[in-house]
Amino acid sequence: METLSYFLPQVWFGILALFLFLYVMLDGFDLGVGILSVTASSEERRSILMTSLSNIWDANETWLVLMGGGLFGAFPLAYGTILNALYIPILLMVFGFIFRAVAFEFREQATRKFFWNYAFGAGSFLAALGQGFSLGGVLAGIKVDAAGHFIGGTWDWLTWQSIVVALTLIQGYVLIGSTYLIWKTTGELQETHYKTARLAAITTLIGAILITIATPIFYEYARERLFQQPQIYIFSLIPVLGVVLIGLLLRSLGRKEERSPIVWTILLFLLTFIGLALVVFPYIIPTEITIYEAAADPSSLVVMIIFIGALIPVMLFYNIYQYVVFRGKITGGTYGE
Repeated sequence: METLSYFLPQVWFGILALFLFLYVMLDGFDLGVGILSVTASSEERRSILMTSLSNIWDANETWLVLMGGGLFGAFPLAYGTILNALYIPILLMVFGFIFRAVAFEFREQATRKFFWNYAFGAGSFLAALGQGFSLGGVLAGIKVDAAGHFIGGTWDWLTWQSIVVALTLIQGYVLIGSTYLIWKTTGELQETHYKTARLAAITTLIGAILITIATPIFYEYARERLFQQPQIYIFSLIPVLGVVLIGLLLRSLGRKEERSPIVWTILLFLLTFIGLALVVFPYIIPTEITIYEAAADPSSLVVMIIFIGALIPVMLFYNIYQYVVFRGKITGGTYGE
């Protein structure tokens, strides 16, 4: 039983990390395209951007629902504490989702689309901003009592570090949204997003550098983890690989390649996730609550794994299937071959 109490929380940590990564990748380009839609120079171009999302964006958000449900079931203490500490940024994210959903549907029926166009862009921005503040707030640490309950203030999550994290995440979403549109569009619209992808790659790199430098300086737990042997060799390799991936991404953009930019971007996000996981583990709330302290009863974790083990392949198959069905370029608001 002690072995299960030690092993199962690690399994669920990995499952939740997988859900989060899939959500950030899939809904990330949704949010990026939504933010970019505000900059579209014509209604025809904006319609193409919206069409690129019309058949896939609902399924992309399912991974966030799974992650929230998995966190509630596997680590209920962390779920309650995080929601109390990050109430405002999570509400900001939820309101952003509501704006996006309503604007997306109403825009299709509206004769005057101006308001709904900007509501969709604003909703995408608010959702990304709320996620960035939430991530920054968790990484900065949450004040808890001996029982693990939140005892901090309403605005503890709002620091200059969380602002940098939020802005960097938004730029990352714009980057993956741009590379997705490079893959899905043609002509002048594609050329435009080669430029936005190049700009977003540079701004994302700047934000990542600031976070990498600031993290060990301002957070003692990260400094202790980063400079221990042999972790220091692993952590020193991650920034090097990140710079290499950014270089490969910029080169592919310069060569006007269509598919490789989104591949390099996905690998860049994956590398970032690996780095964050190595810094945070075994904490579910850094420096305060470990995955072992927050975990539910082992019997509950086993039952959840059985159900989630059956659900994950179905979800992955459905996601892959819809991208296969709706593959091809988008021209004039319709899917090309």
